[in-house]
Amino acid sequence: MAGIKSLVKDTAVYGLSSIIGRFLNWGLVPLYTRLFTDEEYGVVSYLYAIVAVVIVILNYGMETGLFRYANKTDNPERVYSTAITSLATTSLLFVVMVSLFISPLSAALKLPHHPSYVWMMAFTVAVDAFTNLPFAWLRFRHKAWTFAGIKLVNIGVNIALNLFFLLACPAIMRSAPGVISWLYEPLGGAAFGVGWIFLANVVSSLVVLVCLVPAMRVKRLVCDRDLLRKMLSYSWPLLVLGVAGNLSQGMGQIIIPYLFPGDPSGAKAMVGIYGANIKIAVVMMMFTQAFRYAYEPFIFNRAARNGEDKTRAYSDAMKYFVIFGLAIFLGVMYYLPVLKYFIAPSYWAGLRVVPVMMAADLCFGVYFNLSLWYKLTDRTRWGMYLSLLGFVLMLAGNLILVPLIGMPDGYIGSAWAALISYAGIMVASWLLGRKYYPIPYPLKRMAAYTILAAALWGLGEACSFPGRMWATYLCRSLLLCVYLLCVARYDIFRKKSLDIG
Repeated sequence: MAGIKSLVKDTAVYGLSSIIGRFLNWGLVPLYTRLFTDEEYGVVSYLYAIVAVVIVILNYGMETGLFRYANKTDNPERVYSTAITSLATTSLLFVVMVSLFISPLSAALKLPHHPSYVWMMAFTVAVDAFTNLPFAWLRFRHKAWTFAGIKLVNIGVNIALNLFFLLACPAIMRSAPGVISWLYEPLGGAAFGVGWIFLANVVSSLVVLVCLVPAMRVKRLVCDRDLLRKMLSYSWPLLVLGVAGNLSQGMGQIIIPYLFPGDPSGAKAMVGIYGANIKIAVVMMMFTQAFRYAYEPFIFNRAARNGEDKTRAYSDAMKYFVIFGLAIFLGVMYYLPVLKYFIAPSYWAGLRVVPVMMAADLCFGVYFNLSLWYKLTDRTRWGMYLSLLGFVLMLAGNLILVPLIGMPDGYIGSAWAALISYAGIMVASWLLGRKYYPIPYPLKRMAAYTILAAALWGLGEACSFPGRMWATYLCRSLLLCVYLLCVARYDIFRKKSLDIG
């Protein structure tokens, strides 16, 4: 139980940066959706989806490789030094290659008139891929507060620059143009549009790089080639896994422009509406991300110990992940009539995707928890196969459902494709895990909580009183309390009584 308490504590600290940071970035969505058209915001969602894939390629599984090999040696700093040297080389090479081929690359990405957008995001992703390893090193050394602090600095700088570029600069240009024109006009001023968002990313990533300099220091910078080969052998399936996984996550934003070549403006508008609405569902992803930051060091640290019941800790971790994930689902769905104001009314047509994406993200979080079996048994190729399965399901779902629904609501097909894909790999991973690394997960208890949450959600939807929203929220808040009380009754107070007994 002590291990679970440590996991919860680390998840809370990592969640501090993840949840607060995502929430603050979330606060920019109303600004973006009110300043930019759905077509313009579609460019942002489209590029961010591509960036999520590229950053995995540039990281090529080194985070997990670091945890695996640093826990198997008496000299973890040598592992870190080898990994960071490799990442620094590949990130620099990526920036050079993008700079040399920026024109054909921009054309291939359907942004031939905005090569600066592509270059800025490429530079940002190279820096972020490199800094992911120092962040992983902080996690390995249990420097959760340092990790959280630097993440929050990154977010604070990014938000401040967004507000400066998008609100302050235009206001200053109207009242005292001489003060800011030297910075604002060379890039095109207001005509630079969403480019200011990408520039803010560049600057904030550089600030993080500076903040992480102390974490990059090692007694001796070396690159052990034999060790690097072992790490690459272990991690390359995770690279394929990550690429396929992130392609799946961003499939809707990436593929929609290619499915409607005859109406590029309409396709970008669909991407914008879809991208804005899944931001509401991002709370589930924030929880999964915070849990992931704590869980990977947790499972490898547990695996390195002898003489204790590891599977009990893994089982409890899964149960509590599902419990809290369902609570988040209910909270978002119950208060969606308020949360929808985070985006402009012109985007509300896409609110139908929120419950579907929340359920999909919960399935993906469960899949991540299940993934420990192939990481601990060094069967990372199975992770690759599962991720490829998810990619195939996601691609097929998008290719079938999006054109079938058509414009302007085709993005709904992308949301359902995500749910089908994540649920599929979740079940497949559980079946395989039973064979290679069986863990007695409390399936009946988790199923009971899922059924309870589904029933309470249905009741909450029925508790809608137009004109008396206070009554609606009172009813739904009571239903949320019912869920929490059931959890407390059967898994918190009961657990404490058993521990005391």
